[in-house]
Amino acid sequence: MPSVELLRGVRVVSIAQNVPGPLAVARLVANGASATKVEPPAGDPFLTLSSSWYDEMHRGVAIERLDLKSDAGRTRLVELLHDADLFITSHRPSALTRLRIDPDALSAEVPSLRTIRILGSVADPNEAGHDLTYQAHAGLLHDAMPRSIVADVMASERAYAAALELLRGAPGAVADVGLVESLAPMVAPLRHGLTRPDGVLGGGAPRYRVYPAREGYVALAALEPHFERRFYELFALPVGDDPSSKFLERTAAEWESWAREHDVPLAAVKG
Repeated sequence: MPSVELLRGVRVVSIAQNVPGPLAVARLVANGASATKVEPPAGDPFLTLSSSWYDEMHRGVAIERLDLKSDAGRTRLVELLHDADLFITSHRPSALTRLRIDPDALSAEVPSLRTIRILGSVADPNEAGHDLTYQAHAGLLHDAMPRSIVADVMASERAYAAALELLRGAPGAVADVGLVESLAPMVAPLRHGLTRPDGVLGGGAPRYRVYPAREGYVALAALEPHFERRFYELFALPVGDDPSSKFLERTAAEWESWAREHDVPLAAVKG
């Protein structure tokens, strides 16, 4: 459970849209920070993609809609920043410069402000992209759409960690969080061969694989030797044999109940 005392008294202003910034701000708020989010006059475009998740991420966050291209909008943002400990953005650096709210422009007006810039890539921060293209570049996609927006979620975690680090450091500091760079831990299992199609965790080992059942699918994760031995003993098969045909004898839900009864790491695939 988050500690509502951890960040009590910390004030955050964010102009970050879509997922990584709002998700990081939600964690800061859950730990006691107060937050104001500045959105464009038409609102955060993510609201039209998923109003329910938008509402969840913005619970407890004050929303102001400002035209930052106007002098009045920028003036109001700077007013908010004067009372803030942390400023979070997700605009490309070129856009921040055009709006005169990049760290260099703000340093004279709010010298104590700490800033987190969430970028597509720290190495190439002005390149256009979204979660899907970042996963594609990282080698995490094949020929199907991903079940989660991994780069966005991983970047939100890194932004939250960066916030905690900045708040302990000197005023005026700037930290960059890249979605591409945030995927590095997710790519490591693939890079080391574990999750390639012939890898132990990629389907190359019968003990760790997804199988069709009579209805639905099951995920078997008998990775450790004692789990593998128990599974094959219960299935009355030699260790390492293909158990596919046996799984067709029951539904996924029935296999999950069987697994709980026999302490086998197996679960029905949901969705």
